Amino acid sequence: MVTKLKVHNGFKNLNECRKFLRSMPYAALEVLKTCGPLTTMGIMIFRILILFLALMVTNSIAFSDQQTYIVHMDQTKIKASNQDSTKPWYESIIDFISESSMQEDDEEDILAPQLLYTYETSMFGFAVHLSKKHLKYLNQVDGFLSAIPDELSTLHTTYSPHFLGLRNGRSLWSASNLATDVIIGVLDSGIWPEHISFQDSGMSPVPSHWKGVCEKGTKFSSSNCNKKLIGARTYYKGYEKFFGKKINETVDYLSPRDSEGHGTHTASTAAGRVVKNANLFGQARGTASGMRYTSRIAVYKVCWSSGCTNADVLAAMDQAVSDGVDVLSLSLGSIPKPFYSDSIAIASFGATKKGVFVACSAGNSGPFPSTVGNGAPWITTVAASSTDRSFPTKVKLGNGKTFEGSSLYQGKKTNQLPLVYGKSAGAKKEAQYCIGGSLDPKLVHGKIVACERGINGRTEKGEEVKVAGGAGMILLNNEYQGEELFADPHILPATSLGASASKTIRSYSQSVKKPTASISFMGTRFGDPAPVMAAFSSRGPSLVGPDVIKPDVTAPGVNILAAWPSKISPSFLMSDKRKVLFNILSGTSMSCPHVSGIAALLKSFHKDWSPAAIKSALMTTAYTLNNKGAPISDMASDNSPFATPFAFGSGHVNPVNASDPGLVYDISTKDYLNYLCSINYTSSQIALLSRGKFVCSKKTLLQAGNLNYPSFSVLFGRSASNASVTYRRVVTNVGNPQSAYAVKLEQPNGVSVTVEPRKLKFEKVGQKLSYKVTFLSIGGARVAGTSSFGSLVWVSGKYKVRSPMAVTWK
Repeated sequence: MVTKLKVHNGFKNLNECRKFLRSMPYAALEVLKTCGPLTTMGIMIFRILILFLALMVTNSIAFSDQQTYIVHMDQTKIKASNQDSTKPWYESIIDFISESSMQEDDEEDILAPQLLYTYETSMFGFAVHLSKKHLKYLNQVDGFLSAIPDELSTLHTTYSPHFLGLRNGRSLWSASNLATDVIIGVLDSGIWPEHISFQDSGMSPVPSHWKGVCEKGTKFSSSNCNKKLIGARTYYKGYEKFFGKKINETVDYLSPRDSEGHGTHTASTAAGRVVKNANLFGQARGTASGMRYTSRIAVYKVCWSSGCTNADVLAAMDQAVSDGVDVLSLSLGSIPKPFYSDSIAIASFGATKKGVFVACSAGNSGPFPSTVGNGAPWITTVAASSTDRSFPTKVKLGNGKTFEGSSLYQGKKTNQLPLVYGKSAGAKKEAQYCIGGSLDPKLVHGKIVACERGINGRTEKGEEVKVAGGAGMILLNNEYQGEELFADPHILPATSLGASASKTIRSYSQSVKKPTASISFMGTRFGDPAPVMAAFSSRGPSLVGPDVIKPDVTAPGVNILAAWPSKISPSFLMSDKRKVLFNILSGTSMSCPHVSGIAALLKSFHKDWSPAAIKSALMTTAYTLNNKGAPISDMASDNSPFATPFAFGSGHVNPVNASDPGLVYDISTKDYLNYLCSINYTSSQIALLSRGKFVCSKKTLLQAGNLNYPSFSVLFGRSASNASVTYRRVVTNVGNPQSAYAVKLEQPNGVSVTVEPRKLKFEKVGQKLSYKVTFLSIGGARVAGTSSFGSLVWVSGKYKVRSPMAVTWK
């Protein structure tokens, strides 16, 4: 999920917002028809509406008479039918419902159902385009479990390896570890195969277990693949059905070729080759590489100009697992929903069962609570934070006050120029947002214009200022955007400013007769306090799985430099004719492939580790102090500057320490299914993940908190006093054969925590030992929705196996 142009409510511009709303129910149009900034009350309404829409998507049929459904079937039924392939079985189902509906109405011109995809690996079922009438007959088919309407998901590094402690020739980047073949499957907007980051010089032959292909298409042939980019496929049937029209090949490629830039950027972040002297207009100069730069890349293009449909994403995930990928990286997602109706969660469960590690972006809906997406416990959910590299600017006002901002503009500083804002820039109400046509050239010519963030893109605002004759632009943050500073490649002198500076500039520009300002550009700087949580990064607690802390970890996702298609402008503006090989973007889309690449490193280092063990190593070795020794802070807030586990999960990933974590918390498929039983999912809901093979035990009392997760999330009633819960965990020794661990506790406020036993003694590698943790609520009633945090750490010599604790009063 990328904030390539920070957008209001997740839309690239006003027209895109309105286009989205035209596909929504009338109630949504009435609430959000302005696509404008949200007040505090508006935010509450927006969140309630999003939950309403999620339930509607899950439980109702779309308004149009015919649409795409993702159909889940009971796998045991297909086995009973003695079919060698599922496709004939599904085709016979399609024939049955088509013939039945025609016989009922005696209509020859009724549109027949259309089979789009079959799913056999990561889940079991098919995608089909049909009507409500057809759906009635589908319910009569033996083995039918569920039909979920298709929906649209959205797309949510030179210096990163250095910041993460990765060095050539050492530890995870040693020659022996990098020589092992690991394949990363990237589901995104495609790839620009000619980029230097995807060259294959010196690479060994394609792994023998690889079963994928390189599909031909618009300006893409099989020769575009090589020993680095070993596979490329395209999925568009669901997208075309969702929008009811063919993909416009004048603006996109009906092939794996990337027309957005997003997929090229994420693929190179995970596994791009080493490229020296990478930079953007001279900024961020250095050696670029992916986290595991010798990994093979398999690209699955599922995202197009307006998003990615679940039907296409599921087909790609299903095929990727069958092709033989080791890691799946998905920088995309939609609104949180129950796991049984979350297509990515369902397909990820199947992939994890096959031993494939799945990393997903947490989303860009922060800093508001309970916005985290992709929250299934078998998915590694990645938040976004900064590195210690920045691109500072200085804004100087006429009264002598100065403020630091951020920009990638390369040019001379401005003179001290007149400053205009809002009404002084244009009579239209939208002038404060610098929307197209809102600025009055007579008022802004030769001046610096202050523009509020939101509604349209950041570089788009600069374009509007330039068209109107403005000489520069200052982007203003609101209180929710906090001190988050994006570095953008503006086409005129421009900078972003944090919320506190923005507040001062608003007041100054409206209280002084002749306000002035200047902007100067200071290049690239290293050594800032880092990491700092991005304000845009989606937050917990999870709406659908509050018994597990989400996100899991944070990774670099602010101002990340990575590969870029040469035919796409770095600012995304049609008027911008600049061409670059690397571009700087921000978003959880950027942090996710960091973790995907690191997981590939760990998978090659520990070939026998399960996806859960890899996730455990990433989580228990993550750090919560910045490079200055202070707690990780949050760009979103001045009042409470320190971030919590609901922002960063277990902390910031530390790949070197994760390669030798000491202990891991492993989780089996059965453990995950028991967890679903414990949160009261019905047998039919669980069957969507288990493929109809699992039955909840009636003899064992199951607790959601007993899932063997590397963190603890505890829920108490707000009036609970002296209430207690006890959770069990099992750890596996992967460190020193003979070792003893002692527990160290940081108690959450209002809770007494006890651990039994307090010491764990291991005699060999692979040995498993269990312990219990009891949480006792003390101190009387609490305000509903409040939380406190602590940690549990098992210590043995160099090993510190840390698990965060979050206690929430409901």
